[in-house]
Amino acid sequence: MSTDPVVMAEVVRSGMVESRHRGSIIALAADGSVAFREGPTDRLMYPRSASKPVQAVAMARLGAPLDGELLALAAASHSGEAFHLDGARRILQKAGLEESALRNTPDWPLDETFRNAAIRHGEQPSAIAANCSGKHAAMLLTCVVNGWSTQDYLAAGHPLQRAISDTLGELSGDAVGHTGVDGCGAPLYAITLAGVARMFRTLAVAALDSPERRVVSSIQAHPEYTSGTRRDEAKLISAVPGLFGKSGAEGVYAVALDDGRAVALKIEDGNSRARPVVMAAALRRLGVEASVLDELISTPVLGGGRPVGEIRPCV
Repeated sequence: MSTDPVVMAEVVRSGMVESRHRGSIIALAADGSVAFREGPTDRLMYPRSASKPVQAVAMARLGAPLDGELLALAAASHSGEAFHLDGARRILQKAGLEESALRNTPDWPLDETFRNAAIRHGEQPSAIAANCSGKHAAMLLTCVVNGWSTQDYLAAGHPLQRAISDTLGELSGDAVGHTGVDGCGAPLYAITLAGVARMFRTLAVAALDSPERRVVSSIQAHPEYTSGTRRDEAKLISAVPGLFGKSGAEGVYAVALDDGRAVALKIEDGNSRARPVVMAAALRRLGVEASVLDELISTPVLGGGRPVGEIRPCV
């Protein structure tokens, strides 16, 4: 196992390697043992939005009355489609709160098509359109259910955030090594990439009636709510029975299957274009068979509007 990030994907243009993406990856077998790993997987890293399913688990444990698509939305980095914004408003309605209660960073919809439509309609960046609004609405609902302050729900010392940190440590098997601030303003807890793989596996094999399994089942049943209708994550979850997953900023991605197999990866330079390609290759190496992997494992590189190369995996 290398102690330095390894080449995980190459960008090939017109028959020549133009760029390389390095990173780290770890895959777990069904029994939880390490199936393979490349690069450093025991260093602290930020899981970024790959933490969201665990944040949703913490909120479910705390009594947030969410299921189905709204629980999937609580774990989302959504695209900003109309149904995402409507879902976030439905969660706020359950809490008896207005959009003004959201403390996440205002933003445009993540999906370019919906962002452009919002601009054409004269809209401005907003908290409800930002990709984290489902999570933040669920955080507010959890605070209301527990009688906690909603003004400072993003403070690291708030009871909600302490519960999330404790849940992350419990499910990953790591001690939280550092606390930062995520792009949306919520606390961000550093663990290892191996810990990310373990926590996804733990969620996948949890008892059917547990909060952990409720979150997993909601994501599996409504993957478009956790990402978007045109996103590669939703395509993968919809096409592979028993799989759930979540990507994160800076090239983070983790998935797990109901049988206990799991993969977590981090692209060192943070570029997301290599992420689905490397994940598809890792799942194939782990023994997953699905036609969607053939589609995801190679991303075309365009020249003059037509394919002249590809992004190909090296794992």
